[in-house]
Amino acid sequence: MPTPSLRSRFWRLCLINIASNLTIPLVGLVDTAMLGHLPELRFLAGVALASLIFDYLFFGLGFLRMTTTGQTAQAQGRGDDRAVEGTLARGVVWAMGLGLATLLLAPLLEGTSFRLLSGTPEVEAAGRDYFRGRIWGAPAALLNLVLVGWFLGREQSGRVLLLTVVANLTNVALNYWFILRLGWAAYGAGLASALAQGLMALLAVLLVLRSWPGSGARPTELLAAARDRSTAQLNLDLLVRTLLLVSAFAVFTNLSALFGTVALVANTLLLRILSIGSYFIDGAAYATESLAGRELGRGDRTKLREVLRLSLIAGEAFAWLVLLPTLLAPRWVFGLLTSHDEVVGLATSWRWWLVPTLAFGAFAYILDGFFLGLTAGRTLRNAMLASALLGFGPLALWAAYGGGPTVLWIAMVMFMAARTLTLAVRIPSALAPQA
Repeated sequence: MPTPSLRSRFWRLCLINIASNLTIPLVGLVDTAMLGHLPELRFLAGVALASLIFDYLFFGLGFLRMTTTGQTAQAQGRGDDRAVEGTLARGVVWAMGLGLATLLLAPLLEGTSFRLLSGTPEVEAAGRDYFRGRIWGAPAALLNLVLVGWFLGREQSGRVLLLTVVANLTNVALNYWFILRLGWAAYGAGLASALAQGLMALLAVLLVLRSWPGSGARPTELLAAARDRSTAQLNLDLLVRTLLLVSAFAVFTNLSALFGTVALVANTLLLRILSIGSYFIDGAAYATESLAGRELGRGDRTKLREVLRLSLIAGEAFAWLVLLPTLLAPRWVFGLLTSHDEVVGLATSWRWWLVPTLAFGAFAYILDGFFLGLTAGRTLRNAMLASALLGFGPLALWAAYGGGPTVLWIAMVMFMAARTLTLAVRIPSALAPQA
């Protein structure tokens, strides 16, 4: 059984992380509801397609948070304040470089992306408006990944909660003003997100300055940490892993568009529910990252095993907490998101696919957090390669060439199952005592 101290630390981090995480999909639900109640459905469909670009961009570069969390937690476990500071400095250099490159390449990114996405001319126009509003927040969004990762690695989840609440309340307020009051529709939704990210970054920097460890390292020493080669390899492994993960969801959404606008929006609503479940589960996964990294830094394999056991149970419980309302009262849940009856009806009939998807997904998310805490980038990369290319890819191809929506959902289920199995087989070696 987990020791009381470890259990209390886990649940404290877990619950704070959940409160922080839930503000993100709730804001997405508010965005969906505002756009979904506009007279033209194309605005919601356009934002759904354009959001895929930012999924690739921000989630694809999510290694900035993942690497920072794992390395910071391990440094904290060793009691190495200079390494804690160096990890942050390294992440900031990466984030600022990638953020500026994103702004410079924005026209190319927009043009290439919309040539690849499937949508009617009206839907594409709305998507381009959203892109042009949101892209300005890219540098701040990438910086926030690093700063949030640093706070999580130091078990300062309360600060992450403060940041996300402030940013997302700002986002909701700006969405209301831009979308409903000024009539800016998709462009307003994008601009609101960009401005909210900027405010979050400003507040995060102030919080960092208040909690700097003060190891006495000179700025040149901290900047030298940005050239660490092992971190570059870890970032590359996690980049490949995350791009494959985002690609699976992007292909799922893009193939949904092939089945018509109603099917696209129905699957968008189902993915919103899935995202709520993932943010609950990620509360436990983030706690696992922090605690697993710290216990690895201390060299305590017994507590490492206890962290994993506790988090797997918590993750599956959270999955069913989210599933039950959608299964029992689907028309009420989906009716909150859109007033289009045909979309509500189709989402209701497809809701059962969420059960195996999220049940397997819960284990996958927790195991991701465990191996991220161990900074096991190669393990995560190889598991995702197998899951995306063998578990998801062939079925998705079948769905595109005659299989239809049912086969597409089977592909998603198999993707989650493969992620779980490919990571589970690596647990014994991760928990084995080191020579």
